[in-house]
Amino acid sequence: MSTTEELIEEYKKKRAKIEQMASPEQIEKRHKGGQWTARERIDYFFDKGTFTEIGLFVKHRTVHFGMAGREVPAEGVVTGYGLVNGRPVVAFAEDYMAMAGTFGEYHGLKEIRAINFAKEMGWPVIGMNDSGGARLQEGMDTLEIYGVLFRTQIQASGIVPQIALLMGPCLGGQAYHPIMQDFLIQCRDTGFMGIAGPAFVKTQLGQEISLEELSGWKAHAVKSGQTHIVVKDDKEALDKTKEMLSFFPSNNREMPPTIECKDDPERTSPELNNIIPDRPTQPYDMFKVINAIVDDGYFFETLKEHSRSVITGFARFNGRPVGIWANQPMWRAGIIDCDAADKGARFVRFCDLFNIPVVTLGDCPGYMIGPEEDWKGILRHGAKMLFAWADASIPLISIIVRKSYAGAHYGMLDKGIGADLVFAWPTARVTIVGAETAASVIFAREIRDAENPEEMRNQRIKEYSDIYENPYCGAERGYIDEIIMPSDTRKVINRALDILQDKNKDNKAFNARPWRKYSNINL
Repeated sequence: MSTTEELIEEYKKKRAKIEQMASPEQIEKRHKGGQWTARERIDYFFDKGTFTEIGLFVKHRTVHFGMAGREVPAEGVVTGYGLVNGRPVVAFAEDYMAMAGTFGEYHGLKEIRAINFAKEMGWPVIGMNDSGGARLQEGMDTLEIYGVLFRTQIQASGIVPQIALLMGPCLGGQAYHPIMQDFLIQCRDTGFMGIAGPAFVKTQLGQEISLEELSGWKAHAVKSGQTHIVVKDDKEALDKTKEMLSFFPSNNREMPPTIECKDDPERTSPELNNIIPDRPTQPYDMFKVINAIVDDGYFFETLKEHSRSVITGFARFNGRPVGIWANQPMWRAGIIDCDAADKGARFVRFCDLFNIPVVTLGDCPGYMIGPEEDWKGILRHGAKMLFAWADASIPLISIIVRKSYAGAHYGMLDKGIGADLVFAWPTARVTIVGAETAASVIFAREIRDAENPEEMRNQRIKEYSDIYENPYCGAERGYIDEIIMPSDTRKVINRALDILQDKNKDNKAFNARPWRKYSNINL
């Protein structure tokens, strides 16, 4: 029989062998390629000395195709929990240096265990993706465990925040995993994601394409809208994750954390009184409005590169986390098209799931019209925004900055769709359509038959604009709660958040709604 000392020594050797991961030469090669090892990522992410690993000694059970007796340290994924900036978080980091981090049955079971543990404890879960894909040697066991993983993370969705970090390759069915998490952060040079890699595309479709073009950051941060944040390397990815977590509660039963704020909540911003151009078609930068009203001018943008006519992101008002949904007149006049609607709807629903109030800054001429958008399903996609607002139970505050026409009036949050408070600047133009469009319909015959059609057209446009293109008609009917000076916007928002902070205390408002599983949102 072994002595206690011998057993402990054996344990130390086993543990050290697994934790070694790879040879110094292999690790150095990885560093030169701009990547850290899985354990280096974990060490940097968690507060020093707080990480507890789970499943270090887990092993696969495959015997076919050279797998009998083959050791894969920690089954190619490091899982565990610890503190991040003093708050508990669960994470898993795939280890590309252990059989390319391939996903097999027990690799998947470790990730499933981590997600279930996070859900049970009410802690956020972070996935660091860096894998060569499915472990084909395990056949059906690999295939089936994917489904269990997807079901597990979907069941945790809306209970705890989930953030995916794309730090290496993530191709094939495995790519559904990061996509279904709440936010995705992609390393610019090393993160790749796709339903199939270039080799599969060539085999199945006969199309030649590079990995970077097919699955790189431009493919997903710009085109597909699946990557929320692009970073230069592992360090920035982990720093951005910590930054993002600071806005979120640990779970859906908690309120987001408020921090100390030294920026006066009653502060005015005189520069906003002159930011709107005299011509309604002239653009201005909505980021200047955002930076002027949020705490210390600090705004954490998401999906920056995708659908740039709208802006989503997080900021604070008097230390309170708030989601911001805004138009960007500098880009396609701030229009809402199919992609913009998707971008906004998912953002609002995330905020609602985790008790984060939303403030809108509206300047939108409408939903995008024309055959291309109609055929892409602008009505279906646009309706997602309406579902998001009508379902939301969080504090909702609307600031109408300039244009608020047609369907965009609801898409950017109006009283009818669910806003708690609606404020408008004197520059607001709130009506069913713009004056020029209205005149071309209402007065078409009169203009055509007039002695001077152009003069009559201009007269009717001015008449319609004077009557309807202003914030006062809406205020007279109570659709707009107050018309405010632009300089007072920060003060007004902070006061609104003060009175709405207990909007759903004990979920009274939510529980007053008729029972249902969920709304049948257009997808």
